[in-house]
Amino acid sequence: MMTWAVLISIAGLLTLLISGWVRPAIAFVSLAGAYLLSGLVDTATLLRQYSNPALATLMLLLLVSLALERTPLLDWLSKRLLRGRASSATVRLMGTSAVLSAFVNNTAVVTAFLGAISRQKRIAPSRLLIPLSYASILGGMTTLVGTSTNLVVNSFTLSSGGFELGMFQFSLVGIPVALLTFGVLLWRARSLPHHMPEETADKLSYFLAADLQPGSELIGRSIEANGLRSLDGLYLLEIERQGRLISPVGPEEILHESDTLVFTGDVSKVQALQRFAGLKLFGHQADALLATNLVEVVISHESELAGQTLQEVDFRSMFNAGVVGIRRGGKRLEGQLGQIPLRTGDCLLMAVGSDFRQHRNLDRNFHLLSGSLTRPQLSRVESWLTLAGFISVIGLAALELLPLFHGLLLLMAGLLAGRVLSPAELRRRFPFELWVIIGSALAIAQGLESSGAADLLAQGMQGLFSGHGVYAAFIGCYFLTLLLTETVTNNAAAALAFPVAWTTAQAFGVDPMPFIMAVAYGASACFLIPYGYQTHLMVYSPGRYSMGDFMRVGLPVSLTYSAAVLLLTPLVFPF
Repeated sequence: MMTWAVLISIAGLLTLLISGWVRPAIAFVSLAGAYLLSGLVDTATLLRQYSNPALATLMLLLLVSLALERTPLLDWLSKRLLRGRASSATVRLMGTSAVLSAFVNNTAVVTAFLGAISRQKRIAPSRLLIPLSYASILGGMTTLVGTSTNLVVNSFTLSSGGFELGMFQFSLVGIPVALLTFGVLLWRARSLPHHMPEETADKLSYFLAADLQPGSELIGRSIEANGLRSLDGLYLLEIERQGRLISPVGPEEILHESDTLVFTGDVSKVQALQRFAGLKLFGHQADALLATNLVEVVISHESELAGQTLQEVDFRSMFNAGVVGIRRGGKRLEGQLGQIPLRTGDCLLMAVGSDFRQHRNLDRNFHLLSGSLTRPQLSRVESWLTLAGFISVIGLAALELLPLFHGLLLLMAGLLAGRVLSPAELRRRFPFELWVIIGSALAIAQGLESSGAADLLAQGMQGLFSGHGVYAAFIGCYFLTLLLTETVTNNAAAALAFPVAWTTAQAFGVDPMPFIMAVAYGASACFLIPYGYQTHLMVYSPGRYSMGDFMRVGLPVSLTYSAAVLLLTPLVFPF
């Protein structure tokens, strides 16, 4: 009975992840807690999963990557890769991002190139951003540290098998697969749309501005008292007063004669302003003033804004900024902006206050596309020392002279001692949700094993493929992981597929390594839709893509990638 209850709970978890009704961290930790209460895992076992050495290594790597994000090397490269013809620029961009993503978190690589690609006017960003995202995936899956997915698989391997995967063990199959897939990606990139960056006038087309006329009864009263904070579909964004911009506008702000009030939201609701005597609409004369403090950003996968509305998070107080417009893919979302649930990857066009750049939560929540905001960067000496330290840690780990965890811990100590990173920054950017998801998933895997559900799954896989052999079971595990990574997230896919793959290998009595690699490569095979991988979400709105754009490029890329993985993996890692 307990066995079937566990299987039903896993099906329920998968349903919640696909539907998006709850955040993955909440779903995973709730199920792990249920297993604890039911006795499937004990307290010591549960806590041990959250302190898994491979998981701790992943956390350290992501925190060290915060320093690598701030080296000027990536910005310097981004300015030089986009020179020359569009075709040659695409090749250089893909090759460079793939090589960098093999050692640096691919989100950091895409972040660095995203702003430069979006700001330049020579090559349509839509011709470059999908190749950038796909190339970062292909590069990341070639090494242990290239993607968090490989480190997640390493965590499960250590927990289940008692051994860890090597730094370049993934390269034996990953590099040939990446090279083969690159050719198809370059070919299909020619079919991408040609969306040039928008002009500022187009971005500002949904502003409404109104003059406060002499003698108006609104003069001398606050915004709250005049009822200007609760309009139907419109929001008071800015006030221009004698050439000075007041942004954001607080409820206690007193209106003065000749003020210019700038509204945003659903322009079809303009009639809401007609009930205010002394307000005179005048087209788009506020455009030039607003253009001086506009910043365009993409919501980060780490952001606390995902799943919430602007009203729920009190956006203006949090960032001293007002949202002018929201874009999701090629579609600008208008209307009740404060009531639109935000998603990772949404573009926000913001009019920012004077101290916007001082807010410490910007890096966690946003990737900058345009505007005058600059990320704090390391000095040349700090950059070279950080890069030298990281390369040394990777080299020593590859040569098995120093465990990766030890090297990263020493490097972290050096970065803190040299004030390259601060304890406050580490607290702010700690990947808490990822830690909770993986730790909980490891506990869930223990529950699968102790309840007998894992053995039942293995028997089912063996019965399903008994007439076709172990190779067919290997293919089945790969496509199971691929399906999960396209419908949920890559890390969740690896966490859900690994126990099935591991127990299937045991049921057939073969070496588990090809099945481990099937999960690792399958979890990185997210090419068809933008919602399964964080870098796809990052480029989706800036490139103004549609779902069809990902399908046209991603389908041949996915087929080539999968065929190469399924052919080469058993040759390199025999059963």
